[in-house]
Amino acid sequence: MSRTVFCRKYKQEMEGLEAPPFPGPKGQDIFDNVSKQAWAEWMSHQTMLINEKRLNMMEPSSRTYLSEQMQKFLSGESYDEAEGYVPPEDKND
Repeated sequence: MSRTVFCRKYKQEMEGLEAPPFPGPKGQDIFDNVSKQAWAEWMSHQTMLINEKRLNMMEPSSRTYLSEQMQKFLSGESYDEAEGYVPPEDKND
């Protein structure tokens, strides 16, 4: 049986991550309060932000920006979207 957490983003009990995504208090907080689904969605959104905004992850300002966006995304707050992104059309329409 998988572990569940009360997801901060979706405000309901959902399947949790199998391990903290990174070491330290922030990783433990995500492990304890963010669902597997919300984390997977963040990982996808993070990739779009890095690519669309051409972030250089070697620059502290880019890492700070991404960390702020992660907090907003996982807390259900308003967050930056990738400007050039157009979601794919559903093929069942």
